[in-house]
Amino acid sequence: MKRKLARFAENETFPHLFQPKMFPPVDHPLKGKWHTDFFKNENPIVLELGCGRGEYTVNLAEKFPEKNFIGVDWKGARLWRGAKTVQENKMTNVAFLRIMIQNILNHFSKDEVSEIWITFPDPQPQSTRERKRLTAPRFLDQYKQILKAGGIIHLKTDNKPFYEYTLGVIEENKHHKIYSTDDLYHSDADNEILGIKTTYEKIFLEQGSKICYVKFTLA
Repeated sequence: MKRKLARFAENETFPHLFQPKMFPPVDHPLKGKWHTDFFKNENPIVLELGCGRGEYTVNLAEKFPEKNFIGVDWKGARLWRGAKTVQENKMTNVAFLRIMIQNILNHFSKDEVSEIWITFPDPQPQSTRERKRLTAPRFLDQYKQILKAGGIIHLKTDNKPFYEYTLGVIEENKHHKIYSTDDLYHSDADNEILGIKTTYEKIFLEQGSKICYVKFTLA
């Protein structure tokens, strides 16, 4: 508990970690102004939703310095790790946002985001929790409001039923599937990007799990 409290306290000192009041959700001062007021450039903004410790966000930012990255999660103790790495490495193209993803529209404006990554989210396997899945239609409808036309969404998951659910949502709602595989590391996908592995992903692979991936755009 003391360690967690220490991390929460340090989170308050990071200028690149934003922790707006969650209830009630209100529009953030940077909504529509991430380019001008935070990143100070017009480079594309890429979100990682449910970023956990921010490993994927940080690795993508290192690979693509010409883009801006924002990791989104609601667990502050996890975000601390990513925010700490960004501070230690003096990275200027990364931010973190501690919010509930269902409040994403309070933090980004129309066409403000160029790309979205969803990496190993909670698959919410119970049928009664379908609406909480990050590729459920209600979430995709929100993403559409902030994504530029043709903006790509990537999903990586070790949960095949969740992957198949997402494929079903894409087909039923006439979204455009660009690529999909239920065994990423035995596929012809571009592993320069997809080969970035989080701690949990490495554990899944060591346990023999197959990683599923789908890349798509919204109708």
